[in-house]
Amino acid sequence: MDAKLVQISANSIKKAKFNKRPSLKQMQRAVKTLIAFAGDDPEREGVLDTPKRVSKAYAELFSGYGQDPQEILQKTFTDLSSYDEIILLRDINFYSHCEHHLVPFFGKAHIAYLPNGRIVGLSKLARLVDCFARRLQTQENLTTQIIDALNLYLQPRGAAILIEAEHMCMSMRGVRNAGTTTLTQKFSGVFATNKEEKERFFALLGERDKK
Repeated sequence: MDAKLVQISANSIKKAKFNKRPSLKQMQRAVKTLIAFAGDDPEREGVLDTPKRVSKAYAELFSGYGQDPQEILQKTFTDLSSYDEIILLRDINFYSHCEHHLVPFFGKAHIAYLPNGRIVGLSKLARLVDCFARRLQTQENLTTQIIDALNLYLQPRGAAILIEAEHMCMSMRGVRNAGTTTLTQKFSGVFATNKEEKERFFALLGERDKK
Protein backbone atom coordinates (compact mmCIF):
# COMPACT_ATOMS: atom_id res chain seq x y z
CA MET A 1 0.00 0.00 0.00
CA ASP A 2 1.29 3.42 -0.94
CA ALA A 3 2.08 5.22 2.34
CA LYS A 4 1.83 8.60 0.65
CA LEU A 5 -1.69 7.79 -0.57
CA VAL A 6 -2.75 6.82 2.94
CA GLN A 7 -1.40 10.08 4.35
CA ILE A 8 -3.37 12.10 1.80
CA SER A 9 -6.44 10.00 2.53
CA ALA A 10 -6.32 10.74 6.24
CA ASN A 11 -6.58 14.45 5.52
CA SER A 12 -9.42 14.10 3.03
CA ILE A 13 -11.79 11.78 4.92
CA LYS A 14 -11.51 12.81 8.57
CA LYS A 15 -14.70 13.62 10.43
CA ALA A 16 -16.07 16.94 9.23
CA LYS A 17 -15.65 19.82 11.68
CA PHE A 18 -17.23 23.24 11.26
CA ASN A 19 -17.52 25.50 14.27
CA LYS A 20 -19.59 28.28 12.73
CA ARG A 21 -22.88 26.42 12.30
CA PRO A 22 -25.85 28.83 12.57
CA SER A 23 -28.48 28.37 15.23
CA LEU A 24 -31.78 26.63 14.48
CA LYS A 25 -33.59 29.98 14.49
CA GLN A 26 -31.08 31.45 12.05
CA MET A 27 -31.51 28.49 9.75
CA GLN A 28 -35.29 28.76 9.80
CA ARG A 29 -35.12 32.48 9.08
CA ALA A 30 -32.94 31.70 6.08
CA VAL A 31 -35.56 29.25 4.77
CA LYS A 32 -38.21 31.96 5.05
CA THR A 33 -35.94 34.25 3.03
CA LEU A 34 -35.57 31.58 0.34
CA ILE A 35 -39.35 31.13 0.17
CA ALA A 36 -39.75 34.86 -0.33
CA PHE A 37 -36.97 34.89 -2.94
CA ALA A 38 -38.78 32.13 -4.84
CA GLY A 39 -41.74 34.49 -5.10
CA ASP A 40 -44.03 33.09 -2.41
CA ASP A 41 -45.33 34.50 0.85
CA PRO A 42 -43.47 32.87 3.81
CA GLU A 43 -46.48 33.69 6.01
CA ARG A 44 -48.90 31.77 3.80
CA GLU A 45 -50.58 28.87 5.62
CA GLY A 46 -49.19 26.19 3.31
CA VAL A 47 -45.56 27.15 3.93
CA LEU A 48 -45.84 28.52 7.45
CA ASP A 49 -44.25 25.41 8.99
CA THR A 50 -41.88 24.79 6.09
CA PRO A 51 -38.83 26.27 7.88
CA LYS A 52 -39.30 23.77 10.74
CA ARG A 53 -39.79 20.90 8.31
CA VAL A 54 -36.72 21.87 6.32
CA SER A 55 -34.56 22.08 9.44
CA LYS A 56 -35.59 18.54 10.41
CA ALA A 57 -35.03 17.31 6.87
CA TYR A 58 -31.56 18.87 6.71
CA ALA A 59 -30.57 17.16 9.96
CA GLU A 60 -31.28 13.84 8.25
CA LEU A 61 -30.12 14.63 4.73
CA PHE A 62 -26.75 15.95 5.91
CA SER A 63 -26.22 13.64 8.88
CA GLY A 64 -22.97 12.45 7.31
CA TYR A 65 -21.13 15.43 8.75
CA GLY A 66 -21.58 13.94 12.20
CA GLN A 67 -20.41 10.45 11.24
CA ASP A 68 -16.87 9.16 11.51
CA PRO A 69 -15.75 6.64 8.84
CA GLN A 70 -13.12 5.27 11.22
CA GLU A 71 -15.81 4.30 13.72
CA ILE A 72 -17.88 2.67 10.97
CA LEU A 73 -14.97 0.46 9.87
CA GLN A 74 -13.49 -0.07 13.32
CA LYS A 75 -14.97 -3.51 14.07
CA THR A 76 -13.60 -6.28 11.87
CA PHE A 77 -13.72 -10.07 11.93
CA THR A 78 -10.27 -11.58 12.22
CA ASP A 79 -11.69 -15.12 12.53
CA LEU A 80 -12.51 -14.87 8.81
CA SER A 81 -8.90 -14.12 7.92
CA SER A 82 -8.58 -17.32 5.89
CA TYR A 83 -10.87 -15.80 3.26
CA ASP A 84 -8.74 -13.85 0.79
CA GLU A 85 -10.94 -13.54 -2.30
CA ILE A 86 -12.93 -10.56 -3.58
CA ILE A 87 -15.72 -9.21 -1.40
CA LEU A 88 -18.15 -7.21 -3.49
CA LEU A 89 -21.21 -5.27 -2.37
CA ARG A 90 -23.11 -3.99 -5.37
CA ASP A 91 -26.20 -1.86 -5.94
CA ILE A 92 -25.80 0.19 -2.75
CA ASN A 93 -28.46 2.88 -3.07
CA PHE A 94 -27.45 6.38 -2.03
CA TYR A 95 -28.82 9.93 -2.07
CA SER A 96 -26.60 12.97 -1.96
CA HIS A 97 -26.69 16.69 -2.75
CA CYS A 98 -24.66 18.57 -5.32
CA GLU A 99 -22.48 21.13 -3.57
CA HIS A 100 -22.83 23.52 -6.51
CA HIS A 101 -26.63 23.80 -6.72
CA LEU A 102 -27.87 22.13 -3.50
CA VAL A 103 -30.07 19.74 -5.46
CA PRO A 104 -30.00 15.94 -5.19
CA PHE A 105 -28.03 13.39 -7.12
CA PHE A 106 -28.64 9.71 -6.49
CA GLY A 107 -27.75 6.29 -7.75
CA LYS A 108 -25.88 3.12 -6.86
CA ALA A 109 -22.39 2.39 -5.58
CA HIS A 110 -20.52 -0.87 -6.12
CA ILE A 111 -17.61 -1.58 -3.76
CA ALA A 112 -15.10 -4.41 -3.73
CA TYR A 113 -11.97 -5.16 -1.76
CA LEU A 114 -9.44 -7.94 -1.37
CA PRO A 115 -9.02 -8.48 2.38
CA ASN A 116 -5.65 -8.56 4.04
CA GLY A 117 -6.61 -10.39 7.24
CA ARG A 118 -9.42 -7.99 8.24
CA ILE A 119 -13.02 -8.28 7.05
CA VAL A 120 -15.70 -5.74 7.88
CA GLY A 121 -19.42 -6.44 8.24
CA LEU A 122 -21.29 -6.02 4.96
CA SER A 123 -23.67 -3.41 6.35
CA LYS A 124 -20.66 -1.25 7.24
CA LEU A 125 -19.87 -0.76 3.56
CA ALA A 126 -23.38 0.58 2.99
CA ARG A 127 -23.01 2.81 6.06
CA LEU A 128 -19.69 4.09 4.73
CA VAL A 129 -21.35 5.15 1.49
CA ASP A 130 -24.12 6.86 3.48
CA CYS A 131 -21.57 8.64 5.67
CA PHE A 132 -20.05 10.46 2.71
CA ALA A 133 -23.19 10.72 0.57
CA ARG A 134 -25.11 12.61 3.26
CA ARG A 135 -22.94 15.69 2.81
CA LEU A 136 -22.65 18.36 0.15
CA GLN A 137 -20.76 16.49 -2.52
CA THR A 138 -19.51 16.00 -6.01
CA GLN A 139 -19.61 12.49 -7.41
CA GLU A 140 -15.87 12.58 -8.00
CA ASN A 141 -15.10 13.42 -4.36
CA LEU A 142 -17.65 10.88 -3.12
CA THR A 143 -15.89 8.16 -5.10
CA THR A 144 -12.46 9.14 -3.81
CA GLN A 145 -13.47 9.53 -0.17
CA ILE A 146 -15.10 6.10 0.03
CA ILE A 147 -12.13 4.21 -1.40
CA ASP A 148 -9.66 6.28 0.63
CA ALA A 149 -11.49 5.32 3.82
CA LEU A 150 -11.33 1.64 2.87
CA ASN A 151 -7.60 1.90 2.19
CA LEU A 152 -6.86 3.80 5.38
CA TYR A 153 -8.90 1.83 7.90
CA LEU A 154 -9.00 -1.70 6.42
CA GLN A 155 -5.61 -1.73 4.65
CA PRO A 156 -6.82 -4.24 2.03
CA ARG A 157 -4.64 -5.68 -0.71
CA GLY A 158 -6.76 -3.68 -3.10
CA ALA A 159 -10.08 -1.84 -3.38
CA ALA A 160 -12.38 -0.88 -6.24
CA ILE A 161 -15.42 1.36 -6.51
CA LEU A 162 -17.83 2.24 -9.29
CA ILE A 163 -20.58 4.82 -8.81
CA GLU A 164 -23.42 5.49 -11.24
CA ALA A 165 -25.73 8.41 -10.57
CA GLU A 166 -28.26 10.82 -12.03
CA HIS A 167 -27.79 14.49 -11.16
CA MET A 168 -30.86 16.66 -10.72
CA CYS A 169 -28.79 19.77 -11.44
CA MET A 170 -28.60 18.42 -14.99
CA SER A 171 -32.06 16.82 -15.16
CA MET A 172 -34.19 19.58 -13.60
CA ARG A 173 -32.32 22.69 -14.71
CA GLY A 174 -29.72 23.86 -17.19
CA VAL A 175 -29.62 21.38 -20.07
CA ARG A 176 -32.64 19.52 -18.57
CA ASN A 177 -31.50 16.16 -19.84
CA ALA A 178 -33.28 13.66 -17.60
CA GLY A 179 -32.11 10.07 -17.38
CA THR A 180 -28.44 10.78 -18.07
CA THR A 181 -26.13 8.64 -15.94
CA THR A 182 -22.68 9.67 -14.74
CA LEU A 183 -20.11 6.95 -13.98
CA THR A 184 -17.03 7.38 -11.79
CA GLN A 185 -14.57 4.72 -10.73
CA LYS A 186 -11.37 4.34 -8.79
CA PHE A 187 -8.98 1.51 -7.97
CA SER A 188 -6.17 0.91 -5.50
CA GLY A 189 -3.67 -1.82 -4.71
CA VAL A 190 -3.88 -4.92 -6.89
CA PHE A 191 -7.02 -3.64 -8.60
CA ALA A 192 -4.95 -0.73 -9.89
CA THR A 193 -1.84 -2.71 -10.83
CA ASN A 194 -3.26 -6.06 -11.92
CA LYS A 195 -5.40 -5.97 -15.06
CA GLU A 196 -6.89 -9.39 -14.33
CA GLU A 197 -8.19 -8.33 -10.92
CA LYS A 198 -9.76 -5.22 -12.41
CA GLU A 199 -11.42 -7.37 -15.08
CA ARG A 200 -12.72 -9.71 -12.37
CA PHE A 201 -14.36 -6.76 -10.65
CA PHE A 202 -16.19 -5.73 -13.81
CA ALA A 203 -17.07 -9.35 -14.60
CA LEU A 204 -18.74 -9.74 -11.19
CA LEU A 205 -20.71 -6.54 -11.78
CA GLY A 206 -21.74 -7.86 -15.18
CA GLU A 207 -23.21 -11.02 -13.66
CA ARG A 208 -26.23 -9.04 -12.41
CA ASP A 209 -27.23 -8.23 -16.00
CA LYS A 210 -27.38 -11.92 -16.92
CA LYS A 211 -29.98 -12.79 -14.27
